[in-house]
Amino acid sequence: MIAYDPRVRVADEPDHSLVGVVRMPEPALSPIRSIGRRILGALLALVAAVFIVYLGRDGYRDVNEDGLSLLDAFYYATVSLSTTGYGDITPVTNSARLINVLVITPLRVLFLIVLVGTTLEVLTERSRQAFRIQKWRTKVRDHVVVVGFGTKGRAAVKTLLGDEAIEPNKIVVVDTDQQALDAAAALGLVTVHGSATRSDVLRVAAVQRARAVVVAADRDDSAVLATLTARELAPKAHIVVSVREAENVHLLKQSGANQVVVSSETAGRLLGMATSTPVVVDMFEDLLTPESGLAIAERPAEKSEEGGSPRHLPDIVLGVVRDGELYRVDAAAVDAIEPGDRLLYVKKVTPADRVE
Repeated sequence: MIAYDPRVRVADEPDHSLVGVVRMPEPALSPIRSIGRRILGALLALVAAVFIVYLGRDGYRDVNEDGLSLLDAFYYATVSLSTTGYGDITPVTNSARLINVLVITPLRVLFLIVLVGTTLEVLTERSRQAFRIQKWRTKVRDHVVVVGFGTKGRAAVKTLLGDEAIEPNKIVVVDTDQQALDAAAALGLVTVHGSATRSDVLRVAAVQRARAVVVAADRDDSAVLATLTARELAPKAHIVVSVREAENVHLLKQSGANQVVVSSETAGRLLGMATSTPVVVDMFEDLLTPESGLAIAERPAEKSEEGGSPRHLPDIVLGVVRDGELYRVDAAAVDAIEPGDRLLYVKKVTPADRVE
């Protein structure tokens, strides 16, 4: 793997130079199945060679001068494909020799390729990765770029995969920690090795064509720089940023963040609530866990709901999104649902149960 070098502008490099910087998810294949496919390929090559030799057996000479039997054809095909070649059976006619040149030799090469497939896979991995990177960079659109794959980044990806049902190959993780990138690749995500504070690294992640960017950096200064860079490259992308300190929220807003989540204050509030009303914290945990219990979701208002109050719907509505603005359900501006409104509501994910 090529080591990440911050002095190199990776976005200007050809696709084959990005192998080791960009990592495409590999299709899962069990070792037993992989070995079985190779053995099957070798047997097919052997059977094809036997069939061809036996079909043209009159063009071969055996040292015993008794003609070629089916067993002799198997013997000749085996020693020929394995490049052993004892010479006791040889093609003597022009047609048999031509068939050896045009058919048996390619089969011999195929047989060897199958048998030493592991070595060849290592040698061809770079070429395959370069081709897949080129194909991906050409077609990728409306994906999500996640900056940082620490605790917050992993939780964000888990939510994206679960709640939004987004395909793993539509998520690109950018990080400088190779272990974090390995963990992301194990989930089937596309990874880019580099610092998201650099525009050329984000260009490799195709951030200019992304629909959303999640900045989950470990440091607030890195989050500010990554947000500035992402906003410059992707003016229309929805950028969500996590910061530790509330005093940095205005910097992120000025840098182009659409939404800023203060992780330390949010955790602190939950800790404070847990001392007096722990069951409220349990309910928050339930709402924030999209794969079980209750979850907060968003949906468009239905035709039949227009004109009515969001407070009188069967769903528990928490807010209404109108023209990009969020209104609480008790706001006077949203006493009546209008066409185009979107509703934030509590969705039941699994059957009712006690919150653990």
